[in-house]
Amino acid sequence: MNVLKSLFQPTDMTEGTPWKKIVVFTLPMLIGNIAQQLYSTVDTIVVGKYVGDSALSAVGAAGPVLNLLLVLFIGISMGASIMVSQYFGARQREELSYTVGNCIVLTAIASLIVMALSVLVTRPLLEILDTPTGIIDGCEVYLMILFLGCAGSAFYNILSGILRGLGDAFWALVVLLVSTAINIVLDLVFVKEFNLGVSGVAWATIIAQAVSAILCFVRLATLTQLFDLKPKYLVLRKKYAMTVIRLGLPSGLTQAIFSVAMISVQKLTNSFGEMFVAVNIMIMRVDGFAMLPNFSFGTAMTTYTGQNIGAGNMERVTKGAKQGTILAVATSATLTALILIFGKFLMGMFTETAELVDLSRKMMSIIALGYIAMAVTQSLSGIMRGAGDTVTPMWISVLTSVVIRLPIAYGLVWLTKSAEHPNGRQECIFISLLCAWLIGAIITTILYLRGGWKKKVRM
Repeated sequence: MNVLKSLFQPTDMTEGTPWKKIVVFTLPMLIGNIAQQLYSTVDTIVVGKYVGDSALSAVGAAGPVLNLLLVLFIGISMGASIMVSQYFGARQREELSYTVGNCIVLTAIASLIVMALSVLVTRPLLEILDTPTGIIDGCEVYLMILFLGCAGSAFYNILSGILRGLGDAFWALVVLLVSTAINIVLDLVFVKEFNLGVSGVAWATIIAQAVSAILCFVRLATLTQLFDLKPKYLVLRKKYAMTVIRLGLPSGLTQAIFSVAMISVQKLTNSFGEMFVAVNIMIMRVDGFAMLPNFSFGTAMTTYTGQNIGAGNMERVTKGAKQGTILAVATSATLTALILIFGKFLMGMFTETAELVDLSRKMMSIIALGYIAMAVTQSLSGIMRGAGDTVTPMWISVLTSVVIRLPIAYGLVWLTKSAEHPNGRQECIFISLLCAWLIGAIITTILYLRGGWKKKVRM
């Protein structure tokens, strides 16, 4: 009973064995992230099985545009997590209360901005990407519904970011398991029973995400022993709002630049036709799961670092950084091996077209080593962000996704054009991604060891 009770309590990561605290915090978050990834994966499987390969391509081609317009929420979530973890570690109740309240208001404002922008830019962006005519209408319908209900996704991500900053990853897991179950049931009902196609999976997603946001808000409202959620804290105050933006802006810009880079790569991907677009989305769905341990450990290291810097214990930060990174690499290596072994089965979940299964499995094997490299990048970047240095990870992401990957992708495609491959070889897309990941891990390690992030002063 005491063990179960402890799972529902915020985790104080300033005491105890570092690696054990990191594991206890990471496991429920990892399971939760897996559940969240099921949102898009189930959407893909359902449309692939019950609608067809063209619908599968439509859902996949929508990804880069969706990510581009959601960067505001990513920035707010990162800024919130850093501030909350440091104020929590320093036991500063008033500052923590204002931070939570201002994050809620900023999220509401950002939701309205994204909804307005989506109406104006969705179709033009899809046209700029040379989205195949056979799937562009499906892409637009899918995106517009998701943007219409973006507030649910936004509030879930920001509120769960606040909970993570408090060390509470278990409640987010419970919420995601509930909402994922809702999403799966609604996917099958809307698509299989009501024949709503891609719009059906979109409606299922926004309904489930709205439920997850409500449940997270209910959880926050019960944590009165840590902070207050009164009306006076729900008024924007320059000090807190600007700090959230300052800390979150680099992460938001990183995602924006990354999304633009992905859009550029998507344009290249679209040039290979609908079949390769379908292959790409199948790989990206499996990639989403392969990356989850890396992102989970990265987030855990941000919270761990923030709390310990808030408590003024830099020696403990360094010790936990080493242990956490080793855990992340070992976990990623194990998962990568499993993906390679069961690759054909994984790809077969999305389609019964043998050509798509074989090609996607081949492309997946190209980028497999990169997941281990990303374990290093995400863990060390998480430490930097927890210390308040969100700029260094931003520049590393810009360098790898734009300066390195794009020239390699377009250059290799151009060099491999031939009579047999008039648009170049398809594997060049994934070779460029592997190169970016490997170089990014090397650069991140060097900058972490140089220690510039340690000079950041806690709030």
